[in-house]
Amino acid sequence: MATNTFEAYGIDYDDALDRFGGNIELFKRLASKYADDSHFVGMVAALEAGDYEQAYRDAHALKGVSGNLSFSQLYNLTSQICFALREGNPETAISLLPDTAEAHRKALDAAIAIRAGKL
Repeated sequence: MATNTFEAYGIDYDDALDRFGGNIELFKRLASKYADDSHFVGMVAALEAGDYEQAYRDAHALKGVSGNLSFSQLYNLTSQICFALREGNPETAISLLPDTAEAHRKALDAAIAIRAGKL
């Protein structure tokens, strides 16, 4: 699979290979499970409700999942959201939602494509 195919989904292919010891099938098996992850939805709902503690918990969990799966775009954005919430700046966290939603959509599309055997 071409590196740029994964990068189109916001995945750092080289980092994924490194993290999974070159076992791309293991990476794919675990990355496909992202389709079932609810932390993005939870984070957005908590931000909309003004529950910034819960938003931080979901953002932090999402940061961990995306980092472990080398979803680099999503990881970078959720890291910024975590920092903003930890620093008491929910406005900044909320301003990052459109870009984060796009990165989440790419990661979700990748998980679905992997499940379908298309990636």
